[in-house]
Amino acid sequence: MKERYEMPVDKSFVIGLLLLMMNSAHADGWKVGLAKRIITPTEPLWMAGYAARTKPAEGKLQDLWIRTLAIEDPQGNEGVILSADVVGISRYVWDAVIDRLGEEFDRSQLMFNSSHTHSGPVFGGTLSDMYPLDETQKARVQAYTASFIERSVEAIQEARQKKSPAHLAIGQGTATFAANRRNNPEAEVPARRSAGTLVGPFDHSVPVLRLTHPDGGLRAVVFLYACHNTVLDGYEWSGDYAGFAQDKLERDHPGIQAMFVAGCGGDQNPLPRRKVALAEQYGNELAAAVDKVLSHSMREVKGSLDTRMELVSCDLGERPTREDLEKRVAGPADYQQRWASRILSDIKAGKPPLLAYSVPVQRWRVGDLLWISMGGEVVVDYALQFKALFGPETWVSAYSNDVMAYIPTRRVLLEGGYEGRTAMIPYGMPAYQWADSIEDRLTQSALRLVRGPSVTQP
Repeated sequence: MKERYEMPVDKSFVIGLLLLMMNSAHADGWKVGLAKRIITPTEPLWMAGYAARTKPAEGKLQDLWIRTLAIEDPQGNEGVILSADVVGISRYVWDAVIDRLGEEFDRSQLMFNSSHTHSGPVFGGTLSDMYPLDETQKARVQAYTASFIERSVEAIQEARQKKSPAHLAIGQGTATFAANRRNNPEAEVPARRSAGTLVGPFDHSVPVLRLTHPDGGLRAVVFLYACHNTVLDGYEWSGDYAGFAQDKLERDHPGIQAMFVAGCGGDQNPLPRRKVALAEQYGNELAAAVDKVLSHSMREVKGSLDTRMELVSCDLGERPTREDLEKRVAGPADYQQRWASRILSDIKAGKPPLLAYSVPVQRWRVGDLLWISMGGEVVVDYALQFKALFGPETWVSAYSNDVMAYIPTRRVLLEGGYEGRTAMIPYGMPAYQWADSIEDRLTQSALRLVRGPSVTQP
C-alpha cells in the first residue's frame, strides 16, 4: 500500500488568510452606531408651527423621536447626524448640546437636523412670539426643553459608543408630492399636477444613504426630501409625512433605523393636505422611493470623513419704525402684538439692536459624497444652485443646527411675500427682512467650504 503524503501546513498562513477573509467584508474601514429616543410630550404642551392654534395638544397620532447616527472613518474621524421630530432647533439648544459633548467634539461634527413637523411641541426659544403661553405653559416648555437636550446628548453618546463595522452606499430616488407654494395656489395644485402645469422651482430628488452590516444585512437608511412637514394641522402629536415614512420603512425592514433629514423645502409644501390619509399617502410615497433605491445597485462609499462649518454673518435689512411698532402693540392680541411689544421694550431698555445674525453653513465629505447643510428654513433655490455648482449628486439639507428664520435668495427677497419678508415677525427677528447680500454671503461660504478659502466667486 502506498504511503499517503500530506503537505505540511503553515498554521500562521492559514490564520492570516482566515482573518483576511473575515475582514474583507468590512475592508473599507467605516464604523457606524445608532440610537433613538422617544420625545413625545407626556403633558399637554402647546404645539409649534401654526399661529392659528388656540389650545395645547390633545393626544398623539404617532410618537415623536430623536434618531442618531454616528459615523467613523478608517482614520478615526467622527461625525454624528441627529434627526428630531420637532419644528426647529434654536441656537440655545444647539449650544447646550455642543457644550455637553465636551471640547473633544467639534461643532462641525454634529449635523443637528429638525424635521420641521408642525405637529410637534413648542420648545427651546423657536418662534417664541407666536404662541400665547401662560406661566404654566412657559414652565412646561422650559422643562421639555431641558429634557430634549438631555435625551439628545444621551442618544448621541450611545450612538458613538455602539459603533461597529459597516458598509456605506448611496443612491438617489424621486418623490413628487412637493409643490412650490409661492407659485401654485393650493386649490389648483391637483389639477395642475394632473396637467403637468405646476410652476416654480422644486427639488423632487430623494438622496439615500444605506448602511449595512458586514454580512450585507440592512442596518439603517438616511434619506432627504425638500418639503415642509405641514400636511397636518390638528392637535395630535405627529411626525407628519416624514414620521409616516420613517415608521413604514422600520416596519417593512424590521430592526433597522430610518432617518429623515429635511432638505431645502422652505417654499415647498405637500399639496393637497390637511388630512391624515394624505400624510400617510405622502409618507408611503417617500418610503417607496427609498425602497426603490435600495432595490437597485448603489454606489459604495469609500474614503474618509471630513467635516467643516462656518457661521456666516448675515446683515438684517429694513427694520420697523417705532410708530409701526406702537400701532401693532395697540392692535389685536396676536403674535404681531407680542413681537412689537418685546422689541419696543428692548428699545426702551436701551438694548443694542441686533444688526446681523450668524447663519451656520456646514460641509461634510463622506468619501466622495458631498453634503452641504444650512441653518434656517432655506428656500429650494439654494439646493438647485449648489447642485449646479458642485454636481447633481450633491446633497443639500436645511433646518440644521439653528432654525432662526427663513433663508431667501435675492429673487425671493425681491418678490417679497411670506418667505421673503413677513415670516421674520413670527421668528421674532427685529427686522422685516434680510439684507439683499444674504445669498452672496451664504454661497461664498459654501464655495470656501467645498473648494477652499481662496475661492471668491463661482
